[in-house]
Amino acid sequence: MKLNISQKASGKANASALFFVKQSIQFSDVLNETAEKQAESVLAGMKDGVFEDLEFVELDNKPTIFVDAAKDRGISSLDHLRTAAFRLAKKAMQKQIPMVSLMLADAADEQFKAIAHGLHYADYKFDAYKSKQKDNFQVTFEIVAGDRAASFKKVAEEVAIEQKAITLTRNLVNTPGSDLTPAEFVERAKTVAKYTNGLSIKIRDAKQLVKEGFNGIATVGKGSATPPFMVTLSYNGAGRTRTSKDHLVIVGKGLTFDTGGLCLKPPKSMPEMISDMTGAATALAAIQAIATLELPIKVSAVLCLAENRIGEHAMLPGDIFTAKNGKTVMVDNTDAEGRLALSDGLAEAGLIGATHIIDLATLTGAMVRALGYAVAGFFSNDDALALNVINCGEACCEKFWSMPLEEEYADALKDKFADLKNTGSDAGAISAALFLQEFVPADTAWSHWDIAGTAFVTKKWKYTEYGATGFGVQTLVELARRMAAGENAENETKEYAEV
Repeated sequence: MKLNISQKASGKANASALFFVKQSIQFSDVLNETAEKQAESVLAGMKDGVFEDLEFVELDNKPTIFVDAAKDRGISSLDHLRTAAFRLAKKAMQKQIPMVSLMLADAADEQFKAIAHGLHYADYKFDAYKSKQKDNFQVTFEIVAGDRAASFKKVAEEVAIEQKAITLTRNLVNTPGSDLTPAEFVERAKTVAKYTNGLSIKIRDAKQLVKEGFNGIATVGKGSATPPFMVTLSYNGAGRTRTSKDHLVIVGKGLTFDTGGLCLKPPKSMPEMISDMTGAATALAAIQAIATLELPIKVSAVLCLAENRIGEHAMLPGDIFTAKNGKTVMVDNTDAEGRLALSDGLAEAGLIGATHIIDLATLTGAMVRALGYAVAGFFSNDDALALNVINCGEACCEKFWSMPLEEEYADALKDKFADLKNTGSDAGAISAALFLQEFVPADTAWSHWDIAGTAFVTKKWKYTEYGATGFGVQTLVELARRMAAGENAENETKEYAEV
């Protein structure tokens, strides 16, 4: 897929596309009188069921695709545009149309960004393990932007960077666990650091983790033949242009495969456990995009990498270890391992001077049962950060729902022999967040994202056919962008009446 942005139409397009909402064509006031009448007839036919979404008709003797920009229920106006653009691109690829013209001179930057993301999403495929691979048919989308051409070109560059990061996340998550071990993940992180200007990397292996007291990751990973690692990537902002004193640290759970350990998972859910490293993949991808965009803010990413397997040295229910912050933890359930690994990531974030921490993880089935695959639940100890997460998510068409850090459930995490145990008796997602809060550095704004439902889907959802969604990458980048600009959390996401 290629975007060609220009002020005027080249006349070389094989077809045009028009977005519509109910009886209204969007972004296009350039139709002549004949075309307008024909368009009105088509839209009336849409209402009566004669025509449908992605209808391909002749409009003033020009092939035109009509794309419904309000087809789906429950999503924002910007996400309507994304999904519409995604469907348009899939249709153009299916019909093998070399060039499609989009008249978008009346669109705002945010609307064009949503459309551009949708077009890019249609280009993704994961066929590395197919015996026969077939290239996508390449469609060029001619964006007729008028006076907004220069602005749209800048937006398109940003979208391409974000989409590269999203693709990185999806490829990592979709890779089988036997091929993406913690050691292989480290190699992928080293490659990202090598080819991304401004990124540095620090790697701790199993011996260093134990020596330095990062016993959470070490305990989780000791049952596997492939040892655990903790990787810290750092980006110092754009040199002298950085004015923000904030240091955003993104901590990602990176269980490259999770059998549940001795508290074995049921066979039916096991294949999806290739996605249990989505938090780390998202953190890696986000810092790659942030550094490539040269955002003027200090950002680090901490990847907590391990396999939770059954082996002769596997952790046992009842085992007790001392966490990096000095608290002792009893392993009540070996399948509640992600929070143990994240405890070290949170400690590392404090050691490197975080002012704001986002940890993200495919953490609990409880969150999936509560919010499903369309909404990520999150927790925060800071109201301004929580509002920023919601606003950034809305701008990026990613839904977040604020969950309570209900202290009433905290006592259930107390253990008879250790300071804490890794499971509570009620409210699974809240208990997990309360456990993590025990390891958050003092006076640090923190938010925990439980992306267990949104990270990986087994049925078609918006712009994902199956597998990894790439959820969270864009929101993290947008959060860093707004923090760098010093934007107030109270700034509301714009809504556009025409869609």
